Amino acid sequence: MSSGQPSIRRSLLGWLIIPLLLVNFIGGGLVYWLAWEPAQLAFDQSLADTCWALATRLNKTEAGISVDLPSSVEQVLRVDHINTIYFAIRNQKNQTLAGDSDFPTLAQPENLDEPHFSNGKMRGEEIRIINIKFSAGDQDVVIYAGETLKKRNAIRTRILTALIFIEGALTFLLLGVVWIAVTKGLLPLKKIQADLNQRDFDALSAIPVEENALELGAVVTAINRLLKKIEIGSNAQQEFLANIAHQLRTPLAGLKAQIEWLQDKYASETTTARSISLMMISTERMIRQTNQLLSLARAEPSKFERKRLEPVSLDMIVTDCIPHFLGTADKKNIDLGFELAPTRISGDAFLLRDLIENLIDNAISYTPEGGVVTVNTFTEGEQVIFSVEDNGPGIPEAERELIFHRHYRIYEGTGERVKGNGIGLAIVADIVKDHNAQITISDAEAGGTIFSVHFPAIRDNE
Repeated sequence: MSSGQPSIRRSLLGWLIIPLLLVNFIGGGLVYWLAWEPAQLAFDQSLADTCWALATRLNKTEAGISVDLPSSVEQVLRVDHINTIYFAIRNQKNQTLAGDSDFPTLAQPENLDEPHFSNGKMRGEEIRIINIKFSAGDQDVVIYAGETLKKRNAIRTRILTALIFIEGALTFLLLGVVWIAVTKGLLPLKKIQADLNQRDFDALSAIPVEENALELGAVVTAINRLLKKIEIGSNAQQEFLANIAHQLRTPLAGLKAQIEWLQDKYASETTTARSISLMMISTERMIRQTNQLLSLARAEPSKFERKRLEPVSLDMIVTDCIPHFLGTADKKNIDLGFELAPTRISGDAFLLRDLIENLIDNAISYTPEGGVVTVNTFTEGEQVIFSVEDNGPGIPEAERELIFHRHYRIYEGTGERVKGNGIGLAIVADIVKDHNAQITISDAEAGGTIFSVHFPAIRDNE
């Protein structure tokens, strides 16, 4: 498939995967925010509790404000196995009354009992800071507390790691679900494709609309309409071929009779006799092609009527065909042999004659001078087999299905494909279908090809 060619699969995958991934990533961001924000609030609340605890140690004295903070209480406030806790209590003049004197200086809050959070640095480390303004008597005091970010960073890393893992798993799951959904959704198209691919070139029956997806109804209807048009055109073509072939047979027979008369009359004149002989060859070729066209129209499976089948002796039909090929075989010095066991099948004698003549003629045409062609009829189990074996150039396996197509043949002796009127084997294929038979091609032991037609056998009392 060309990369620039429109693709329903690519279009569906694009319209489904990209929005789903965007929604997934947005959802991941929201989950991160919902997980991190409560953790941040919990850490901040812990810092606020430290300030509130320090506020209970403030006392108003005549000399000002004192802080009752024994070392044991201070140690309890600073205890943390991971983070380092800092604090400072300052008056309105920014004088440190207790705690760490090097605590960062910040603007004092305007409102009482209202916590303010910020980030800063303390002794070279990033810290989270809270400051709250308290009233002690007629004086205001600001309490600062801070802690390093080790716990916060650890929690954030855990949240991000878990989220990345979950988002990755969800992404792969979404991709898989979308891929399966698109593949399943395109199965009806695959079904139609498989149905059309399995058909023979002449199978033009309509595709059942009710057996396909509702959404494909319009497409199936359009295909059926096209198949109907092709069927009408094919039938018209077959009728035209049959009519033309039928109309040509009588004048060609008369022309042949006149040429035969000329051959007898001018047999002694060398130049004239040669010209008349060439005319006879051309006329016989025209008669042969006309008969082929008539046989092609008559053997069309879509027009064949089963009631034309009747018990016939296949070996006797082959016997009747023998004289027609003796002269052709003699000209090429071909040993044309027949091994005909009595065999009976249900068939149409006229069509069977066409099948036999086409296969024998094909074998003689492709067998080199001095070669051998052997024709057999025999019974094997429940089958009657008619076979034609030659020692010609053989047929490559890649060509064996193609040679039964109309207007396809292998150039004699080279194996190269050329265009032509090769309808003989196409006629054979149609006749085989008409008789519910099968045709196989195999290699002969001495080189060459064996065409074998397998007919259902009938009992003598049928």
